[in-house]
Amino acid sequence: MTTPDVPRSLWPSAPPAPDALAGGLTSADPVTALAAALVTSAVTAPSASTVTDPSTVPGTDSLAAPATGPVTADPAAQAASSAAHPVQSTIPPAQPTHLPTAPVGLPGQPAPFSPELARRDFPILHRTVNGHPLVWLDNGATTQKPRQVIETLAAFYGTANSNIHRGAHTMAREATEAYEAGRAAVAQFLGAASPDAIVFVRGTTEGINLVAQTWGRANLGPGDDILVPVLEHHSNIVPWQLIAKETRARVVPVPLQPDGQIDLNAYADLLSMRTQLVAVSQASNVLGTVPPVREMTALAHRYGAKVLVDGAQAVAHFPVDVQDLDADFYVFSGHKLFAPTGIGALYAKPEVMRNMAPWQGGGNMIESVDFTRTTYAPVPHLLEAGTGHISGVVGLLSALNWLTSFDRDAIAAYETSLMAYAQQALATVPGLELLGSAPDRIAVLTFTLAGHDPSTIADWLDRDGIAIRAGHHCAQPALAHYGLESAARASLALYNTSEEVDKLVASLHRLQQAA
Repeated sequence: MTTPDVPRSLWPSAPPAPDALAGGLTSADPVTALAAALVTSAVTAPSASTVTDPSTVPGTDSLAAPATGPVTADPAAQAASSAAHPVQSTIPPAQPTHLPTAPVGLPGQPAPFSPELARRDFPILHRTVNGHPLVWLDNGATTQKPRQVIETLAAFYGTANSNIHRGAHTMAREATEAYEAGRAAVAQFLGAASPDAIVFVRGTTEGINLVAQTWGRANLGPGDDILVPVLEHHSNIVPWQLIAKETRARVVPVPLQPDGQIDLNAYADLLSMRTQLVAVSQASNVLGTVPPVREMTALAHRYGAKVLVDGAQAVAHFPVDVQDLDADFYVFSGHKLFAPTGIGALYAKPEVMRNMAPWQGGGNMIESVDFTRTTYAPVPHLLEAGTGHISGVVGLLSALNWLTSFDRDAIAAYETSLMAYAQQALATVPGLELLGSAPDRIAVLTFTLAGHDPSTIADWLDRDGIAIRAGHHCAQPALAHYGLESAARASLALYNTSEEVDKLVASLHRLQQAA
């Protein structure tokens, strides 16, 4: 029989901080704590607001200097940035200290938001591509990472790298505290009642597959229905097809209206006592549509069905409250939320998670093992076999603290106004057609351009340093709704500006003129 070196009951935990759950933020800063713990020679950490040579930014020494010169700001904005995002220009040698044991941030109210304020924290936005300043409009695929996240990852590996949960030594305790602080931060961010409702996964896709292979395997059977809207990402379609084939259930598509909204009348008609699950995204990655998830969930629950919400595209754009949504499952990916790749989270209602069987077996998810009997750890650890992406969780914690240091409602309002500006500007391009016109949507602009293949459009824009996505966007049924196999997509984030939209539109005009 094998047992952990340290009893599970003694593992460090990180319960939600009450004032953070109430919308406030505590005084400690995990980025500063980690930076102070770096055991190294003095390292310069430049502020993005003064970067003129990308070779001074860690990890960008191969990049050319921006053609636009230094980014400047008025003194008031500089002061606000410094208050919201403190930077240590020199990190002195120091002995490692305990990592944070709870979600933390800055005292008082969130900082005022402006895209210029946010942009200073992204070194990559100050590089050039093909001789032009980078215009990153591929945020639907992945967002860029603020320096706070980059520095946190370096600091973690420089001072606190250890496996978690079982070790009795100091660094194991520190790493475990940071990991569980990340779990508590995700719970706060999603409005979950407890960190125990959060399971770390590689991303949205793995989270959905976990639900399909655990809850789905146990609860789906012949004749059961899984309702999936046509606007869904492939990651919210294929896992259900796989488990439906195995259990002899069926996946039922919910049609769309011409403007890209879910046909709610058809949805209501398709619901029945056979419906066991509704799988729906809170925001479409190809049309930008934001469905009325709360209302759809309430209707599904009348039939006893569970609801899984794909939040991959939603979490970066507006606040989420899983208890208000009454979602049974909620999944998202960190890399679309200014955090590292390879980390994400699954929320499940406690009463649902307690009845989920293990998906994978091995370390971390056991209490004891011999050749006659294995006993399992309680959830959420039951669903986290093996060594997790520890640094990814620490990076996710840093990203959440960075994002929530701003007024989230102000971010949402800014993105809505920027999207409206972009829609009007793109309408001036001859032959350009935008897909979807749902009244409630995020800043995703998918389009076709007469006479040009989407890949040709993307290649042309790349020559001007403008990054967009072209193809089927892992949402082929949604594109097929418009009779298309591929399209171009510009997806906006909080650090994008109207000037960048102008560059996109000007380049598309030149493409049409060159044809």
